[in-house]
Amino acid sequence: MNPTTPALRYAFALLACLWIGSAWSNEAPKPPKAGIASANLLATDAGHQILAAGGNAFDAAVAVAAVLGVVEPESSGFGGGGFFLLRRASDGKTVMVDAREKAPMAATRDMYLDENGEAVAGRSRNGPLAAGIPGQPAGLVHLAENYGRLPLAQSLAPAIKLAAEGFPFGKKNHALIGFRVDILAQSPAAAAVFLRDGQAPEIGTMIVQPDLARTLQALADQGNAGFYAGEVAKTMVAGVRAAGGIWTEQDLADYRVVERAPMVTQYQDYQVITAPPPSSGGVALATIFNILNGYEYENLSPLLQNHLLIEAMRRAYRDRAIYLGDPDFVQVPTEMLLHPHYAAGLRASIRLDRATPSDALPGIETEPGGTDTTHFSIIDRDGNLVAATLSVNLPYGSAFMAPDTGILLNNEMDDFSAKAGTPNAYGLVGEDANAVGPGKRPLSSMTPTFLVGPDRTAVIGTPGGSRIITMVLLGALTLIDGGSAADAVARPRIHHQYKPDAVSTEPGAIDADGVAALSEMGHVVSPNERTWGNMHVVVWDRADDRVDAASDPRWEGVGKAEVK
Repeated sequence: MNPTTPALRYAFALLACLWIGSAWSNEAPKPPKAGIASANLLATDAGHQILAAGGNAFDAAVAVAAVLGVVEPESSGFGGGGFFLLRRASDGKTVMVDAREKAPMAATRDMYLDENGEAVAGRSRNGPLAAGIPGQPAGLVHLAENYGRLPLAQSLAPAIKLAAEGFPFGKKNHALIGFRVDILAQSPAAAAVFLRDGQAPEIGTMIVQPDLARTLQALADQGNAGFYAGEVAKTMVAGVRAAGGIWTEQDLADYRVVERAPMVTQYQDYQVITAPPPSSGGVALATIFNILNGYEYENLSPLLQNHLLIEAMRRAYRDRAIYLGDPDFVQVPTEMLLHPHYAAGLRASIRLDRATPSDALPGIETEPGGTDTTHFSIIDRDGNLVAATLSVNLPYGSAFMAPDTGILLNNEMDDFSAKAGTPNAYGLVGEDANAVGPGKRPLSSMTPTFLVGPDRTAVIGTPGGSRIITMVLLGALTLIDGGSAADAVARPRIHHQYKPDAVSTEPGAIDADGVAALSEMGHVVSPNERTWGNMHVVVWDRADDRVDAASDPRWEGVGKAEVK
C-alpha cells in the first residue's frame, strides 16, 4: 500500500494501528540473526546474554535498560523514565509503553516561579524538587510480566552484578560529569558514589554502587512493590523530603505505566511508527513528513532540501510549543495536526526562495543540548522489535541521590513549561498545555521509531534533548533513501526548533557555500564546533535476509552494535 494523495495518506494514518497488526503478522520470514545497538558495550552484551538464555527482545530490553541505568547514570536510570516502543511478532501488536515520570501530587503551576512571577531555572533542574516520580522501574516490570519469557530477576541479574561489583568510569561518563560536579557535591550520597575528593573520577575508576544493587534486588524479588512500596519507597521519600522535595509514599504507590497507541504516518512507501503524546516527537515527525510529502523532495537540490527541512522543523516545533502536553490532562488536537489539509496550510506559508522568521508565525511571544538521555534498538530472531528511549533529563539528572537507595533522581520537571514562553534547559518554549500540574507527565522530545518499508524494517532513536526529533528525522530520511544503519547514525545533523530562530549545524553538515546560500535566503545559520546525539539503529533487510546494526560513531568505543 503506497498512498500518493494527502487524502489517502490521512485515511491510512487513521486505520494504521489496525493495519499494522495484520500486515506484520502475515510476514512469514523471520530475521536470520538478532541485532542490538545501545549506548554501552556492557548493555549490548547483557542483552545478547539474555537472548542466548532463551529470552526475547522484551527480556533483552529489560536487561539493556537496567545495565544502562547502572553504567550510564548521566543519561538514564531507575530514578528516571522513558518510552518503550514495542512490536510483538506473534500477533503484530504494536504499542508504546509510557514509563514517563509524573509530577508529585503536591506540584503546583507556579512552583518554579519567584515572588515576581519569573521562572527560577535552578529550582526545576537541581535537587529533589526537580524530580518527577520515576517510571523506569515500573516500565521494566511491565515488559517482563506482559511481554517477556524470562523471570524479571533473570533479566535484571547483569545490572545487579555490575552495581555490586562495579564498572569502570568511561570517557562518556567523564565528559558529562563536568557539567554537574558542583551540584553532585551538594548531595552526600551522590558525591560518595560519583566523585572523588569532590572532583570527577579519573577514567577507569571503578564505580561501585552497593545501595543500588540492594534496591535492584528488591525490584527483582518483589516487582513493583520492591520499589514503589515498602522500605525502598519509605527511604526514598524520607530522603527527598529531608532535602526539600515534595514526594509522598502515596505518589510512589500510585505510579502506573500507560500503554498508548503509537503515532503512525506515511512517507513515500514507508510507514513511520513512532511515539504519541506525551512525547512531542511523533506529532512533530509526522508534521514534517506531511509537509515534505507535498514536494518531490528527493529530486530537489541540496539547498532546497535543507531549506524545506528547516522550514518544516520550524513549524513542527511551533506546534509543539502551542498544542502538546500530557493527553491524560489536556486535549491534544492530534487529528487536526496530522490532517493533510493542515499540512497543506503549513506548506502554503513556506516560500521556496525565502526563510520565514519564527516571529512571523502566529504563536508564542518571547543552548539545546546533548547526550543526557539514552536509546537502544533491538530486533530478535522472531522479529520482535524494541525502540527504547530513556532519560533522567540533564546529565546526572537532578544530581540528587536518595540516601541509602542508590537512586539518582531525574530532573524531568524542567520539561514542563514553568511559565508560558520561558525556555527550559534545552531552549524549548511551551504554553499552558504543558504547564506543571499534579500527576501530569511532562512533554518529551524522545522519539523511538520503527520504519516499515516494502523490503526493510528499521528500529531507530537517539538521545539529544530538543534535537532528538530532528536527528531521528534525518536518520529516517537516510534509511528511506536506501542508506545503511551506519549511514543513518553517521549522517551530519542540522536542527531548527522555532525558538531561538537559528539553524544549528554539526561540522560538515553544510559546506561554506551552502551556509552562504541559506544566509542569503534569510536563515541564521550557527555552525557548531561539536557534534551531538548518540543514535543506535538496527535494520532487518527482509529482501536480502540480513540484519544490520550500527551505533553512533560520535561516541566510538563506548556504544556497541552487534548482530548474533
